[in-house]
Amino acid sequence: MATMLTILVVDDSPIIIGKLKVLLHTIGYKVIQTAENGKEAIEAYKQCKPDVVTMDITMPEMDGIEATQAIMSEFPDAKIVMVTSHGQEKMVLDALKAGAKGYVLKPFQQQKVYEAIQKACKRPVELHFC
Repeated sequence: MATMLTILVVDDSPIIIGKLKVLLHTIGYKVIQTAENGKEAIEAYKQCKPDVVTMDITMPEMDGIEATQAIMSEFPDAKIVMVTSHGQEKMVLDALKAGAKGYVLKPFQQQKVYEAIQKACKRPVELHFC
């Protein structure tokens, strides 16, 4: 069996953080820390060095694109998956240019989140959810 991936969840919405924590746990991943803005995300990444970060784009203090750039400049092997709303395609492209490995649209589906994380880690996509 593959080792359990550790995840840092970054979103300014406690509701989204809660939903992602439940969803990620259901898939079999371990959420080891959460952050509510880009600045917290950078500090949390340095502390816990997760396997993957799920990163919201639009947040107060520092957005997800700036946080992605900062994390990638210090940790070029970081695996960041953007979690964003519809209509933010340009921001998604900016995030991918900054080093993000993929993205998931809100409202997110379990299969899409799983696939994006597995692809970011270059792991096989083998589970199928209903």
